[in-house]
Amino acid sequence: MSHASHLPNDAAHGSVKSYVTGFILSVILTLIPFAVVMTGDLGHAAIIAIIVVTAIAQILVQLVYFLHMNTSSDGSWNLLSFVFTVLIIAIVVVGSLWIMYNLNVNMML
Repeated sequence: MSHASHLPNDAAHGSVKSYVTGFILSVILTLIPFAVVMTGDLGHAAIIAIIVVTAIAQILVQLVYFLHMNTSSDGSWNLLSFVFTVLIIAIVVVGSLWIMYNLNVNMML
C-alpha cells in the first residue's frame, strides 16, 4: 500500500523547488530584521517598520510556500477557514485591548 492512497485526491503538495524557495525566503526575511537590529544604524521607528514589514512578508511566505494557501478552487475552503480564523483572532485581540483600556481609564478615576 502506497502513501498516496491515504491522501485525498485534491490535496495540495509542494515540490522540492517550492519548499527550497520558501525556506530561502524565510531565512532572508529572518536575517533582514536581525541585521537591522544588531547594527542599530537606523532610528527606532524605522527598525519597528522594517520588523513589521518583514513579519508580514514572512507570514505570506509561510502561507503560500508551506501551507499552500492560494485562491484556486481546490484551496478555497482552506482559504475561507483561514480568513475566519484571522477574523476571530482579531475580534478577540481588539476586544481584549479595548476592555483593558477601558478598565484602566475607569480605574484611574
